[in-house]
Amino acid sequence: MKRFLTIISVIIILVLIAGESSAIPAFARKYNMSCKVCHAPFPKVKPYGEDFAANGFQLPGKEPPRYAKKTGDDLLLLMRELPLALRFELFGEYENNRVVDPDFRTPYILKLMSGGNIFKDISYYFYFFFSERGKVAGIEDAFIMFNNVFSDNVDFDFYAGQFQVSDPLFKRELRLEQEDYEIYTSTPGKSKINLKYDRGFIFTYGAPTKTDLVFEVINGNGIETVDLFDEDKYKNYMFRASQDVAKFMRVGGFGYYGKELPDTIDNEMFMAGADMTLGNDKIELNAQYVYRSDTNPEMLAVKPRERVITQGGFAEVIISPQGDNSRWIGTLLYNIVDSDLPALDYKSYTAGLNYLLARNLRIAGEYTYIQNTKTSKVSLGIISAF
Repeated sequence: MKRFLTIISVIIILVLIAGESSAIPAFARKYNMSCKVCHAPFPKVKPYGEDFAANGFQLPGKEPPRYAKKTGDDLLLLMRELPLALRFELFGEYENNRVVDPDFRTPYILKLMSGGNIFKDISYYFYFFFSERGKVAGIEDAFIMFNNVFSDNVDFDFYAGQFQVSDPLFKRELRLEQEDYEIYTSTPGKSKINLKYDRGFIFTYGAPTKTDLVFEVINGNGIETVDLFDEDKYKNYMFRASQDVAKFMRVGGFGYYGKELPDTIDNEMFMAGADMTLGNDKIELNAQYVYRSDTNPEMLAVKPRERVITQGGFAEVIISPQGDNSRWIGTLLYNIVDSDLPALDYKSYTAGLNYLLARNLRIAGEYTYIQNTKTSKVSLGIISAF
C-alpha cells in the first residue's frame, strides 16, 4: 500500500509539471508550421518528415526570405539565427528487482539540438547531451550532409560524420518506447562492433522505382575511443536495400561486414538482416530480424573452432486511432536476442500508452517484463521538445 501511494504521488507530480510547459521546436519555428507536419507523435517521423530530413532539412520553394542574411557574396549563405532546440525528458520508475524504488529519473535526458543549411544543398545536424541517464554523454549525432550531389534530378546524397549504423534500418532515437531495440545494442564478448554509434560516411541513392540503396563505410569500434578515433587498420562496411512493394508495405534487407584488431588478436564478423514496415497512419507494424556471426568475439589467443552466433530482432506495433490527429497513442514492443554467449540472451515484452498534452509535450507510461530475469519495470514520464 505504501509503495502504491508513492507511485500515485509520482504520477500527480509529473502531471502538474507537464501542465506548465509549452514549446516549439527549431524547424517548426523556421517554417511557421506545426510539429504535426513532420511528426505523429514526436519524435516519430511521418513520411513528409523523412523527405524533409533527406532533402537536407529544407523545403524547396518555401525557404523564408529572411532566413539568411544578404551578404552580397553568392558563395556565402549565412543564417540570421542559429536554429536551436532542446529535448527534455523526466521519468519516475519502479522495478521489482531493485532495492531503491521508486526511482526519480530527472533529468533522464536533456539535449541541445541544431540543424540547418550551410550552403545550397549542404546541411548539418548535431545534438549534445547535457545529461543522459545521469551523466554528460557528449555528442552523439553530428554530421554534414551533401544533398543531390550530382544534380537536382538524381537523388544521391552523402553524409560525413558521426551517426548510428542502424539509422537506415530503424532509428533508435525516434522510437516512442524507453525500452530499446535490444538486438541493435547487443555486442558479443569483447567486440566493439554493433549497430549503435560510429564514425564514417553514408552514401544514399533513391531510385525512380522507389528503391532506396544505402552504403556505409565506418571505423567499426564505436565512439567511446581515446586519442585515435579508429583503433585498428580496418574499416567496416554495410549495405542496405529497401523497396516499397505497396502503399502500405515496405521491405528491406542489409548486410554488414567488419573486422577488428584491438591488440594482436582479431575478430571477423558479418551480419545480415531483413525488415518490414506494414500499415498506415492509424496502425503500423515494424519488424526486424538480425543474424550475426563472429570468429573470435572474446579475443582469445587461440581462435575458437566454431563461430559464435547471435541472432534476434524485434516487432513493434504503434496504434494511433485518429491518425496524426491522435492524442492517445499505444505501443507494443517485443525483443528477443538468442546467442551462443548466454550473457546476451534477452527476451522482453513492452506495452506503452502515450498522451499528447501538446504537439511537443507527451506523457508516456510504459510497462516492460524481461523474461530472462523475471524483471518488471513500470515508468511514467514527460517528453518535451522546444
